[in-house]
Amino acid sequence: MNGRILSVALDSEQDVVLVRQRARRISDLLGFSKQVQVRVATAVSEVARAACQGEARARAVFALEDTPQRQQLVVTISGGAQPTPGSEAAAMADTALVTAHRLMDSCTVDAGPGGPAITMRKGLPTRQPLTAADLARIGAELAATPAVNSYQEVQQQNQELIETLAELRERQDDLLALTRELEDTNRGIVALYAEIEDKAERLRRADEMKSRFLSNTSHELRTPLSSIRALSQLLLDRMDGDLSPEQERQVFLIERTATEMSEMVNDLLDLAKIEAGRVETQLAPVVVENLFRALKGMMRPLVGGERVELVFENGVAEAFESDEGKISQILRNFVSNALKFTEEGSVRVRAEADPVQDTITFAVTDTGIGIDSEHLQLIFEEFAQVENTLQRRVKGTGLGLPLCRRLAGLLGGRVDVASRPGVGSTFMLTLPRQFTPVAPEST
Repeated sequence: MNGRILSVALDSEQDVVLVRQRARRISDLLGFSKQVQVRVATAVSEVARAACQGEARARAVFALEDTPQRQQLVVTISGGAQPTPGSEAAAMADTALVTAHRLMDSCTVDAGPGGPAITMRKGLPTRQPLTAADLARIGAELAATPAVNSYQEVQQQNQELIETLAELRERQDDLLALTRELEDTNRGIVALYAEIEDKAERLRRADEMKSRFLSNTSHELRTPLSSIRALSQLLLDRMDGDLSPEQERQVFLIERTATEMSEMVNDLLDLAKIEAGRVETQLAPVVVENLFRALKGMMRPLVGGERVELVFENGVAEAFESDEGKISQILRNFVSNALKFTEEGSVRVRAEADPVQDTITFAVTDTGIGIDSEHLQLIFEEFAQVENTLQRRVKGTGLGLPLCRRLAGLLGGRVDVASRPGVGSTFMLTLPRQFTPVAPEST
């Protein structure tokens, strides 16, 4: 609802005191806090004092106005004389408007035939909207409120000033406490940063030591493992005479275990070289057809009988620049994993070119057991393996896929995977047509 609350004539300085007192009382009856009451009273009295200069007869009107958001207290002071620019009255009017802008929600000035009209607005506290009955009650309470003299108003203002100073002092104490707390926090952060830097340096040294350990250990293990494999093969080839079935089974187990360990050692050595930044790319034109022919010859012995079909599909006619040896190493790992975890169906290796992105994508798709979505990132962590029904029968080091991702990064490309349990998986290697040197990835 909209309605007038009070109208006060402003003919003298005593009327300015009265309008301040009424503004404070109206704000109190409308539910404003003590602090807001002082703001409203100060803004109204400053504008009223500026309007009462000279012989002008001004008037202050208090009203309640509805808006879409909430009800507002509207105070309009009109009829004041237009001050001469540059005069003391003009300076007082400007100061009053600045004060009103700061203390009220809004303050507008409209030119009228009887002089300027200054309208100030302050939104009421959020609560049930006031009704006509509420306005009548407020009017009755205002009528019963006696007017105070100048001396009493000065006392009231002094009391408000004391309360404001006390509040400011309390806030200043709170600010000092917060400042001390912030200083303590900053000192803690500085100490934490120093500790983090120290730990980062220790981790860097530990990482270097790990890389050297892996490299040295891999080199030391290669020779005895090669000897074990060679001697096992000699025994299996009957170079020292016949073997009983049990002896042949045991020697074959030794040879297979030594081969698996050799693969792990090779992967460890490759990872150590990449981390140490000692891997160089051998750039040359890569012909996909020749690459697939070599892969087909290497991987065919791994195909388990007629239940799994290994298919190569080439969609790239032109050569591109990259390191064929590292591409072959990645694809061998993809195909080997696909064959291990596919009991029936097919493993398809295809190459496609993307002229828009200027990339080459190799995809190895199988019809194997698949991988759960929550495990797709786990398989690229070192020594991590996903538990499945074939895990006991199919052994692995957990280093192949992490190595593939590192190698792909060295070639300026990336490795992606898509999989559905029970349907199969697709591992993809995407490379740029034109090789751009990439800094080795660090751990």
